Amino acid sequence: MEFRQMRTFATVARLLSFNRAADELNYSQSTVSSQIMALEQEFGVPLFERLGRRIRLTEPGQRLVPYATRVLEIVEEAKSDVTGQSLRKGALSIRVPESFAVHRLSPIIGKYRERHPGVRLHFLTCTHEGLKKDLRKGIVDLAFLFTDSFQEPDLQVEKLENLELSVVASANHPLAKMDKITLKDLQGQTLFLSRADCSYRRLFERKLQVSNVKVDGPVEVNSVAAIKQFVVDGDGISILPDMALDASERGADLVRLNLVEEILEVACLMIVHKEKWISPALADFMTTVRDSLNQGAAID
Repeated sequence: MEFRQMRTFATVARLLSFNRAADELNYSQSTVSSQIMALEQEFGVPLFERLGRRIRLTEPGQRLVPYATRVLEIVEEAKSDVTGQSLRKGALSIRVPESFAVHRLSPIIGKYRERHPGVRLHFLTCTHEGLKKDLRKGIVDLAFLFTDSFQEPDLQVEKLENLELSVVASANHPLAKMDKITLKDLQGQTLFLSRADCSYRRLFERKLQVSNVKVDGPVEVNSVAAIKQFVVDGDGISILPDMALDASERGADLVRLNLVEEILEVACLMIVHKEKWISPALADFMTTVRDSLNQGAAID
């Protein structure tokens, strides 16, 4: 088994394409195929299923992914340490909720890039679905999540800050004229919900279900900015983190409804796999986040 074969396998597993892997590695497709075949012969099991022009990982292939990831990380760690490039080069893949990206990331990136201009940062819009799998497979190095609870034995979870959630409506909405509302007052309302801000919506949906409140929709939208515009233009409502509401929007366009039930709150969590090698570049990014938010209470 050769290092280049493991690198090729990890690349194909990530891209699920021999052609794209060949382009990324600057190999011919035949070289990629021969290296995968050599690995399959050595392990004695197929690592990929060929489905016409598409491929997917077999069960043995899925089990090999975290080992291949670790091999690549160990080699990268050795190379970085020996050459003294540990803080100057590399790439980080990070999943973030949209509101976190818009309202928290800019100063974090600015501070980080001052120290690590050679580190490539790749940010992915965060959804709750698939996050655990991506962390375990090494597809992403780090993830941020807005949720009320999250526990996995192999994932390290750190609370960064508490976030209050607001039920919002247009300033012209009938509910905006009321001094106080209850969840029952939301009966029959059109509800716009976000996929891009992960799982805090689940908390709100559970509360509506417990209170036996039926809403229209929900209308699911990938963009928080689009949700705010839909609420302003229409007669629907939404649930959003307070950080997503700009001062200029409050009152004039969007109104935070005065919900008399318990305060809706979630935590902003920073999550990494417990067995992942924390490179100096990743460790410093995590430290930069903590310093920027001036928090970092461990909950795991």
